[in-house]
Amino acid sequence: MPQAPRPPRRPRGPRSLAGQLFAMQVVLVAVVVAGCALFTYLSDRHQAEEAARRQATAAARAVADAPSVRAAVRADDPSRQLQPYASDVRRHTGVAFVTIMDVRGIRWTHPDPDRIGERFLGHTAEALRGATFTETYTGTLGASVRVVTPIRDGGAAGAGDDGRIVGLVSAGITIETISENARGQLLALLGVAVGALGIGAVGTYVINARLRRSTHGMNATELSRMHDYHEAALHAVREGLLMLDGRRRVALINDGARELLGAPEGVVGRYVTDLGLPAPLTGALLDTRPRMDEVHLSADRVLVVNTSPVSGGDREGTVVTLRDHTELQALAGELNSERGFTRALRSQAHEAANRLHTVVSLIELGRADEAVEFATAELELAQALTDQVVAAVSEPVLAALLLGKAAQANERGVELVVSAGTGVDDGMLPPGLPPRDLVTILGNLVDNAVDAAQGSPAARVTVTVRATPDGLLLRVTDTGPGVHPDRRESVFEHGWSTKAASGRGLGLALVHQTVTRHGGTLILTAPGEGGAEFTATLPRTSAAADATATAAAPRTEDGSDR
Repeated sequence: MPQAPRPPRRPRGPRSLAGQLFAMQVVLVAVVVAGCALFTYLSDRHQAEEAARRQATAAARAVADAPSVRAAVRADDPSRQLQPYASDVRRHTGVAFVTIMDVRGIRWTHPDPDRIGERFLGHTAEALRGATFTETYTGTLGASVRVVTPIRDGGAAGAGDDGRIVGLVSAGITIETISENARGQLLALLGVAVGALGIGAVGTYVINARLRRSTHGMNATELSRMHDYHEAALHAVREGLLMLDGRRRVALINDGARELLGAPEGVVGRYVTDLGLPAPLTGALLDTRPRMDEVHLSADRVLVVNTSPVSGGDREGTVVTLRDHTELQALAGELNSERGFTRALRSQAHEAANRLHTVVSLIELGRADEAVEFATAELELAQALTDQVVAAVSEPVLAALLLGKAAQANERGVELVVSAGTGVDDGMLPPGLPPRDLVTILGNLVDNAVDAAQGSPAARVTVTVRATPDGLLLRVTDTGPGVHPDRRESVFEHGWSTKAASGRGLGLALVHQTVTRHGGTLILTAPGEGGAEFTATLPRTSAAADATATAAAPRTEDGSDR
């Protein structure tokens, strides 16, 4: 049967970064070891030759200075006494030969007795002049390093003119012997070099194995591409990403987090406590425990914060994600307001149906006059608050807000009263105050007051809105139980509430954030008749007038902070 075609082999990509480093380090270690081995071999060979020269010099001078040698030189047959002596010296000193000769260079001794009586192969001129010299020469035993020194009659060798030269001594060591010694040293050196190379290779493999695990086997090109993807994704994500090291310093921050936190350039490396963030948000970033979807307020935003600790490395840290909840909070507030208006309209529709049934019944009973009187009275009562609000506040946003809040308060059994001092004409609001921020401030203050006044004997909320030469004044007073003096400092903190329900404590914090962002002030006082009074003043020139309006969020469903 014909065999199926084999699939084409995938081309191998470039080696991983760890593999490249391993190969480079192995080659580097091998080159270093080979270089050291070659240098050591040449150095050892030179040292071996120097040692051979010193050894041969010592042996030659010892023979030349021996009294028995000087006496034998004057004998009729010097070889008979000198040959055994030279053999003993050669055996004990380790030199290759000890040749004793006359001044003509005729040998009296030689390792090969057949060579006795022949002429010495080598130079003797310097020795005949009284000097001891060394040379490398090829003689009957092959190439050797040899020393030639004179024998003086009654004087020490090399002593100048002290005595007549009566003979010469040459001692030497063959180059082959020197090479054998160097080869032995080279083999030991190669063993050490191989061991060093093996240890270096093993160490390099271990280090690169760890590097391979850290880089997941990627090569330099893949790592560079991954870094480019990382940078692009980091700056493309709209959500904020913040990474803190084990010392709670900023290790990484993307554009979204820098914008949400209002952090300046060059924030990397700074401690979280140096970023100027609100205390609750700073505490959340410093906490080592994970946090899930916590709502925090920055200078002008509502942020959802998630933190996750990093473990497994040498130094622990924290990964923080930030989401801008401002727009969502604003939409939720508007939806809750619409729900409140819907409930108020439903209640009013129910009451209107009851009144209409009463009018119809009076007409059916033939009491048309009483029906007209009843309908007229109800109409005047319903129109009174509208006329009062519209007469005092011609600004459409404020008028609509107060009418809606009045209907909601009436539904909850609370009377909303617009004070006689209220007066804002159309176009009198500060130019840098968006309608949404106005709804946030006044709407949350009224909701908080209605919540506090509900259930009190005379449930009433008084609202004062007045345009002043310097800006706008918003004051809301309730007949509730008031705020204890010890708690007035914390009433504007996120999470503060007199209610036990979860998810509350955001309204007054949003009011304080919005007022502060526009350069205004928010004060809590206790009126003489009891309850609480919140006064917000907004300057005509808002501190946020020149900034891009990103509208702080109005209240959530809980409305009140109490």
